[in-house]
Amino acid sequence: MKPETACRKLVNEFRSRPTVRAGSLITTVFGDAIAPRGGTVWLGSLINAMAGFGISERLVRTSAFRLVQDGWLQTQQVGRRSFYSLTADGRDRFEQATHRIYSMPTMQWNGEWTLLLTNALDSESREALRKECGWLGFGVLSSDVLAHPSPQPEDLDATLARLDVADVVVVLRGRTPQGAATMRELTRNCWRLDELDQRYKEFVDRFRPMLRALSGRQQLSDKSAFIVRTLLIQEYRKVLLRDPWLPAELLPGAWHGGAAYQLCRNLYRESYALADAYIERTMETADGPLPPPSRAYKQRFGGLDVPDGATTEYAAHG
Repeated sequence: MKPETACRKLVNEFRSRPTVRAGSLITTVFGDAIAPRGGTVWLGSLINAMAGFGISERLVRTSAFRLVQDGWLQTQQVGRRSFYSLTADGRDRFEQATHRIYSMPTMQWNGEWTLLLTNALDSESREALRKECGWLGFGVLSSDVLAHPSPQPEDLDATLARLDVADVVVVLRGRTPQGAATMRELTRNCWRLDELDQRYKEFVDRFRPMLRALSGRQQLSDKSAFIVRTLLIQEYRKVLLRDPWLPAELLPGAWHGGAAYQLCRNLYRESYALADAYIERTMETADGPLPPPSRAYKQRFGGLDVPDGATTEYAAHG
């Protein structure tokens, strides 16, 4: 299959879904392409970029307005042009998500669990914490207890501080004398791992033909590379941000998370440079083209310029 044909298949599959969530795709574009380049873009640039996915100008405007209402974006009028940028809260959330999406999941575990005791919170605050900590991979052990075997301490601290519950929620760390089989069964049910594994498998099945198409001499256009890269991260983050990143000792056999990570890493490396060329050519701020990406951008997936095979394979989830 030719690369451009594989790209069209991905777009057609995306457009054929009963509900096309334009706001979610715009969020992906901001996180993947705009945030590392200053976080601000002209609405017209966004409209032109979204057209490649079959999203109308009206839907882009409506979705951007909703993201403003939800506190993710803010808008500024310069003459007759509208420019959208991340709010402070939106930037914090993007940084937290970015850390997970583009980093290799932890491969070592010391056997310690982190528990959050939430009984001192009112029901509204408890639900807000459950939702936010769900994005960090915490599972619900009971109505008042959240758990995770290896959370990122800085992400947990930032979440507790943002919700203003750091002085109320009790954080405990400890080990369990239970055997591995017992704990695997607990985590399988608590985090619905069978469902998550199936979603990883579907991700791999969807994007593997695209990676194979790029293994030959033919390349994508810069616009198609941007489309592929965006859909890749859109679909990967939808699964990954629901993955608790459990240690290998707690995962079922034949876990597809490892294959999904490697495929996403390899396809991102294949498409990022051409996608960047499209971004630099078409997207504008009030001061001209988007600025160059931050230094951290090139460290995504273990280094975008690192040849395949030169990095440590992701074995913990494989």
